[in-house]
Amino acid sequence: MTIQLDFLPDVAAAFMLMFARLGTMIMLLPGLGESTIPTRFRLTIALALTLVLYPVAASLYPADLTSNAPRLAMLLFGEMAIGFGIGLCAKMITSVLQIAGVIMANQSGLAFALGTDIANEGQQGALYGNFLSILGITLIFVTDTHYLVIAALHDSFTLFPPGKPPPVGDFSQNAADTVAHIFTIAVRMSAPFLVVGLVFYFGLGLLNKLMPQMQIFFIAMPVNIAIGFLLLMVLIVTLMMFYLDHFQQAIGKFIVG
Repeated sequence: MTIQLDFLPDVAAAFMLMFARLGTMIMLLPGLGESTIPTRFRLTIALALTLVLYPVAASLYPADLTSNAPRLAMLLFGEMAIGFGIGLCAKMITSVLQIAGVIMANQSGLAFALGTDIANEGQQGALYGNFLSILGITLIFVTDTHYLVIAALHDSFTLFPPGKPPPVGDFSQNAADTVAHIFTIAVRMSAPFLVVGLVFYFGLGLLNKLMPQMQIFFIAMPVNIAIGFLLLMVLIVTLMMFYLDHFQQAIGKFIVG
């Protein structure tokens, strides 16, 4: 009895292509793609997702993958490009919280109070932004929104079938729209702080004109910080629900149906 194993190279090639797409996405996804997460852990998640999705998407790959090395290299590049395009969209939408946090910090007198932002590659960021970034990633997992991300990984094989050139034009247009969208969301989230800051500083200017001998700076800074913290406590639930809605809409573009 002879056991035929000549199909194994094609199976390994299809698995490698799927792993390239899913692994590139995982490396950019919020919460899982951060530098603070061990690389082995991220690779393990990508490998597990590839094992789960392989029976579903393996049939979509062309036959005889190993018979043409240049074509296999082009397919690998295309898979990584598709994974990068989807993962980058999810990565950019999480930067909304850091941008909104910087605006809030500027209006609350804490612009120079910086700390390590664990959610964004360990860079220095405003304390408001750091807190909102960590809270946003936590809410994504608590509200099971990460299942939406897994659904986008699955449906990416339907939207962008393997073997076809990646839609570079569509990805470029989506990236431009997403960048414009995140600044719009950030300004809308920080709008209450902008309004309160405008009224507060207008009142300080008027008070300075009425009482020039008063040390406005020493009075204004503690009051401004206290108002900022109070406003954040009152609006935190509304702001995060608003962010989650837009995060789901951004990921929902990659889900079929």
